[in-house]
Amino acid sequence: MKLELYHSDHSTCSQKVRICLAEKGLDWDSHVLHFSSGDHLTPEYLKLNPNGVVPTLVHNGEPVIESSVIVEYLDEIYPEPSLSPTDPLLRARLRSWMRYMEEVPTPAVRVPSFNKVFRPLRYENATPEDFEARIEKMPLRKAFYRRMGQVDGFSEEEMDNAIAQIRQTCERIDLAVHEIGGPWVLGSQYTLIDVTLTPLIQRMADLGYSHIWKSDFPTVVAWFERIKSRPSFDKAFYANTNVSEKYPQFFAAGEAE
Repeated sequence: MKLELYHSDHSTCSQKVRICLAEKGLDWDSHVLHFSSGDHLTPEYLKLNPNGVVPTLVHNGEPVIESSVIVEYLDEIYPEPSLSPTDPLLRARLRSWMRYMEEVPTPAVRVPSFNKVFRPLRYENATPEDFEARIEKMPLRKAFYRRMGQVDGFSEEEMDNAIAQIRQTCERIDLAVHEIGGPWVLGSQYTLIDVTLTPLIQRMADLGYSHIWKSDFPTVVAWFERIKSRPSFDKAFYANTNVSEKYPQFFAAGEAE
């Protein structure tokens, strides 16, 4: 059963699939795509993933797209070790958490990521015509890039809203782990929600925002330390997968955590 992953080193969605693969102990062939080269928008890749985003899992020649769908798929076809509860109520809570993760912290993390790194890296020095041409090539998220703009980035209001959403996420993690008794979000079992939240919290830490949880949510601090002690963390976050490592020019000394 051959597994191939088309992914990016520093894509948070790619990172969560790599965590899942590591937790399952699976071997897979790596195809690293580079956004700067437009690898994700080539006709060949768009045949696999018409959304023009990463990651894409190819299993025995059949593509599976969307990172949350991919990790659920992997948990179904490789059920051991299981990353989903067997209890129906806990499975419902897992689905609710997964929906929340996609709707709130996932888009929120993109705002400071693009403001701090990806906009100045890829778009700031483009001509307005080139910037618009690049947006038009993207199958998804055209409105996101136009809200960001080429020069000024996202507004202070959008940044504040994104940080508030991350804070709410941390508050919910803290409450869930504390009330259930942990050590994980759904209790004693490490599940897909721990997998999928990890890259988002790690990206915010890498961008210098760990004070969001370090100041008020000690249970999140302890949860994240347990996350980082798992072997899957180091396998997913290999050298230069954190943006502060790959693009240090956008970070002051000691800023990333």
